[in-house]
Amino acid sequence: MPTPEAPLAGILVADFSRVLAGPLATMTLADLGARVIKVERPDVGDDTRSWGPPFSATGSTYFESVNRNKESVCLDLADAHDLDLARELIARADVVVENFKPGGMQKLGLDYDTVRQSNPGIVYASITGFGSTGGRDLLGYDFVVQALGGLMSITGETDGEAVKAGVALVDVLTAKDAVAGILAALLRRQSTGLGALLELNLLSSLQGSLANQAQAYLGAGVIPVRLGNTHPSIAPYETLDCGDGPIAVACGNDGQFRRLAEALGAAPLAEDPRFLTNALRVANRAALVPLLEERLHTKPAAEWQRRLTAIGVPAGRVGTIADGLELASSLGLDPTIEVVDASGVTVATQVRHPITWTPRLPRRASAPPLLGEQDAAVRDWLTDPVD
Repeated sequence: MPTPEAPLAGILVADFSRVLAGPLATMTLADLGARVIKVERPDVGDDTRSWGPPFSATGSTYFESVNRNKESVCLDLADAHDLDLARELIARADVVVENFKPGGMQKLGLDYDTVRQSNPGIVYASITGFGSTGGRDLLGYDFVVQALGGLMSITGETDGEAVKAGVALVDVLTAKDAVAGILAALLRRQSTGLGALLELNLLSSLQGSLANQAQAYLGAGVIPVRLGNTHPSIAPYETLDCGDGPIAVACGNDGQFRRLAEALGAAPLAEDPRFLTNALRVANRAALVPLLEERLHTKPAAEWQRRLTAIGVPAGRVGTIADGLELASSLGLDPTIEVVDASGVTVATQVRHPITWTPRLPRRASAPPLLGEQDAAVRDWLTDPVD
């Protein structure tokens, strides 16, 4: 089967974003074949270039995680000549991604309403923390949005403090929303010739991801609370203590619970009037969990994982990120990619784009750029007349 061309080959993305949500969105577009030119501040660059430790041999691992397959050009937008180059870049672009403070691009004459006059097909994605109206002056940091948006209130132990997710999850969700919108706008442009303004904000992306938790409030007036590793609507669906540590067990139906009980040598639990249905198990979770853990304590978590998985009960010991990558490799999921510098030398291993294509796409793997690495080439290109 022949290898197809990358789906976004020929698409030019002008990346005026920094930190995580915007750069992750543009890296995804780059992974899919787009040419992404990252505009950075001279001498300083993207804020995350200095975020560390940890640092790799080539820079901040934070920056490197979301900036592969891009070109870096340094433009001082307070300088008239560099601002003209920025305008020229946007005039040639198919997509703009920016996360300036609301009004920042407008002051520079780089906003959507100005740009579309000369480039009506532009797909312009603007990312803010809280929108461009009432929340325009609020600073949009993932950590703060997790607090204000309610995610922290449902994360953590029941009797403990509210805690953030272990990754900047709202930024990641917003990036994925941005990519979905950009791809949809590019598809529509094929038939209309017109671009679009896509306004994204971290708060809305967070709320759009709350799923059953938000609907519990909107549909039933229930304000969800922290439940640790337990699920508000399913039991057992939580971490349970084994002989050497915790295991995550997820019984989504009565059949799985019955098989769990049998595997633990406690088949009568499935017939116990307190545990006959999921709703009853949720109501009687406090009685159920000690009965399960009493039996789980007899063997290590890895052994229970093997036994339960074999009979169709979802279960897994709690591992590290290293354990997770090792698991993905053992399952043939090919979780990483080797990125290379301009000379073809491998400089880092990164998590690959998560979609596996058939037919297989050409895999792009250029290292995250050094600050201004393509500065001369991009400047020359922007000053050459377009045919």
